[in-house]
Amino acid sequence: MLATYTLWLRDIVRFHRQRGRLAAALGTPLVFWALLGSGFGRSFTADPRLRGGYLEYFFPGTIALIVLFTAIFSAMSVIDDRQEGFLQGVLASPAPRASIVLGKVLGGATIATGQAGLFLLLAPLVGVPLTWGRVPLAVLAIALLAIGITALGFVIAWRFDSTQGFHAVVNLLLMPLWILSGALFPAAGAAGWLRALMAVNPMSYGVSALQWAVLGHSAGPGLGISLAVTAGFGLALLVAGAMTLAPRRR
Repeated sequence: MLATYTLWLRDIVRFHRQRGRLAAALGTPLVFWALLGSGFGRSFTADPRLRGGYLEYFFPGTIALIVLFTAIFSAMSVIDDRQEGFLQGVLASPAPRASIVLGKVLGGATIATGQAGLFLLLAPLVGVPLTWGRVPLAVLAIALLAIGITALGFVIAWRFDSTQGFHAVVNLLLMPLWILSGALFPAAGAAGWLRALMAVNPMSYGVSALQWAVLGHSAGPGLGISLAVTAGFGLALLVAGAMTLAPRRR
């Protein structure tokens, strides 16, 4: 627990000293939400329950995008720590591998939850029907999704020695996961092969949980299934991260 707490605190302190990360992680999704929402607003009529049009539908997806960007930044810090020799020193300590992974993942997930929570405060200002009673559920959905995506970023980043190679994988894997999560468009109106990909995409369940919490409805899976799959996804990636750091037998 001491190793987990120390690594978690280190990431929080590093984030506090790097103020530009907050602007990058919040500013880019905010621009996406404003431009795409305004551009598609009048033509998006798939769900009559969306009084705010596409801007309202895209709001939970923007929260997921904030979590994704924060996970990317956290994963890049893993690469930097390896190059600087910090993680090699941590691995040489008697701390269990699982506690090391948990500390790094919880650090990134805490930052992601905090940043997404700041964006969540904009809901009443833009007409999104988020009630105070659903705020704890929204925070829970954000935290579960943040743990899963941050753990996935950790597992991917650990296998790379350069941020350039990691960015290539981000463009090839992480961004399509977000696009095919129901954040941009519901699965009902997509082609059959796209619906199949969205059904097996674990991020789809996190976005669906956010839609239930923020909007009160979703065209995706039910709330219980969405939360359970998102939690299971995070747990599986934490185990995968611990296995990634396990010493290899010769």
